Amino acid sequence: MNERDTRPIALIGLMGAGKSAVGRALGARLGGRAEDLDLRIESAAGATVAEIFAREGEAGFRAREKAALAAALTGAPAVIACGGGVVLDPANRLALREQCRVVWLEVTPTIAARRIVTQPTLRPALGAGPVEGRLEALLRERGALYESMAELRVESGDETPDQIAERIVAGLTMGAT
Repeated sequence: MNERDTRPIALIGLMGAGKSAVGRALGARLGGRAEDLDLRIESAAGATVAEIFAREGEAGFRAREKAALAAALTGAPAVIACGGGVVLDPANRLALREQCRVVWLEVTPTIAARRIVTQPTLRPALGAGPVEGRLEALLRERGALYESMAELRVESGDETPDQIAERIVAGLTMGAT
């Protein structure tokens, strides 16, 4: 990567894309701290994402997410693993564009569903219904936002988080001027 570009790498994408796992691997590879927004939110709230959704609704969660992103950006992490819906807020999109190198971890709804099917109660944004169908709907809703934000798109298929992190570093390095 361009040595002068010290902005954190923000990972965006559908739930189940592997943002948390890839974020940890990428942070380790870069020798910096990886920040997971959902974990930051849970720690600050003393509650799980599902509990926050149940108590405060999606609007309450999104307000917490916005605050968590702002706080994470002041802490100078190397990597920020964002929640799948972070792109829904225009202020979040602006902050990410201006302060980060944004990488879209692309995943098919089929692969994402396979990854998260064992934890549907931890994913309140899925709502009711078949997991893969809900993921398809979320991708239709958010895909254009992910695409508009991404400096780099990396497929998150069956590779390990370390392999995906390596592809991110290579992709950002090749894109640096």
